[in-house]
Amino acid sequence: MTTQTQTLRTVAGIINSVETLEGAGFLVRRPFPKSSFSEFDPFLLDELGPVNQKPGQAKGAPDHPHRGFEIVSYVLDGRLEHKDSVGHAGLLNPSDVQWMTAGAGVVHSEMPEAEFTRTGGRLHGIQLWVNLQYGSVKPKK
Repeated sequence: MTTQTQTLRTVAGIINSVETLEGAGFLVRRPFPKSSFSEFDPFLLDELGPVNQKPGQAKGAPDHPHRGFEIVSYVLDGRLEHKDSVGHAGLLNPSDVQWMTAGAGVVHSEMPEAEFTRTGGRLHGIQLWVNLQYGSVKPKK
């Protein structure tokens, strides 16, 4: 029987997020861009909301590209419709998780579901972006 040794690590630092509007105007909290951006690789994190949307107010992210990332989305509140340029589509409800690999590139959209837009409600989710090119190939310019 072998014994594994555990090494305790300490937090290197805390970086506060910046609130910004993304896509068609929805609130995102993002810890970048910052001068310490290189310390995030290979992981980045977005927080979508939380925001309470009035009826007809919900906005999303229309078609936009991603390349070189694995994006893991987790919906806490609200409902989002996902569509991408390779034919995938689906509805994300609270507690749903979606993985999207955008290795060579994909165009996708994340929009509030029609009924959620009509009625309003709380929208909240997180996205973890994993850099697929970390430590090997530098991103193309």
